Amino acid sequence: MSRARSLCVLLGAAVVAACSDGTSPAPTVTVTSVSPSSGPLAGGTAVTLTGANFPATVDSVRVGTGRLGSLVRVSGTQLTGTTPAGSAAGATDVTVYTTSAGSGTCTGCFTYNPAATWTTLTAGEGHTCGVTSGGAAYCWGRNGTGELGDGSTTRRMTPVAVAGELTFQSVTAGYGHTCGVTSGGVAYSWGSNFWGQLGHGDTLLASTPVAVAGGLTFSSLTAGAGHTCGVTSGGAAAYCWGQNNVGELGDRSTTRRMTPVAVAGGLTFAAVTAGFYHTCGVTSVGAGFCWGGDSLGVLGDGSSIWMRTAPVAVVGGLTFASVTAGATHTCGVTSSGAAYCWGRDFYGELGDGSTTDRPTPVAVVNP
Repeated sequence: MSRARSLCVLLGAAVVAACSDGTSPAPTVTVTSVSPSSGPLAGGTAVTLTGANFPATVDSVRVGTGRLGSLVRVSGTQLTGTTPAGSAAGATDVTVYTTSAGSGTCTGCFTYNPAATWTTLTAGEGHTCGVTSGGAAYCWGRNGTGELGDGSTTRRMTPVAVAGELTFQSVTAGYGHTCGVTSGGVAYSWGSNFWGQLGHGDTLLASTPVAVAGGLTFSSLTAGAGHTCGVTSGGAAAYCWGQNNVGELGDRSTTRRMTPVAVAGGLTFAAVTAGFYHTCGVTSVGAGFCWGGDSLGVLGDGSSIWMRTAPVAVVGGLTFASVTAGATHTCGVTSSGAAYCWGRDFYGELGDGSTTDRPTPVAVVNP
């Protein structure tokens, strides 16, 4: 018996048939890496396996004791799929099984993270994102423009890891895009970018995080419909970028900006919040300011001027601890704990017991 045929016999009956003509057996599958190399215990992480000799037909891939879902052979060196739920946290083996080329194992190549403890959540128009106690970011929901940040445009009904293995302190979800601030204050964004709301200097969508241009460091970000704003970690200045049709960037113009521009007025902000077409902020001394479109009194300055391209003070002399902007209305909590709202009130969203639009703050009725 030839040396090649002897080897075929040793490899098993399935391979004997393939080698009965005396040729050498097919090279054995090898698996060298898995990316990303970790994910939640609940599964659902989209991973790429890199190796060699993946045949045209791969029978299955096991991650620990579970089977990889949505398995696709991309090439002879790459497979993709979605991790199953893990049985326990920690490192586990990843094994590729085939009939024609045997099996290959990457020992301890994927790590199941412990069940997530969430520190923050943010809700966009059709998607949700959050940050775990370890600083990992996850998103789920609509993903038509890459707003989940997992490198795809596939809708996810359970959390998937944001690509890049960055450590975030916070994330913010807009209409079709998402932004986050890392533990070092670096701003990243992904998703829809028609108006330049990702701040990368272009209008190309991104399905994975890309750093915001300009080299600024931020303490917080807020994502609107087509624009994004943030407060810097140094001087607490506010910067905005993206859509600016009605002055929502606050730079005294209506020019779209694809990289951050400073909000006019030289104010020192503690926080800012972006609505659909307006932005509001609280200064370091608790004063409320807003800018952008104001057709329904959403800026709270008491005027009938429909657009403000720079910050105007919210009237009433209230001192705010925080404000939050909806699509066409705004609300805030004062330093004493009282709630006030202003703007559109078609559905009673101002909470004052009426459906009357208010161009100045009105107190929310006590429950």
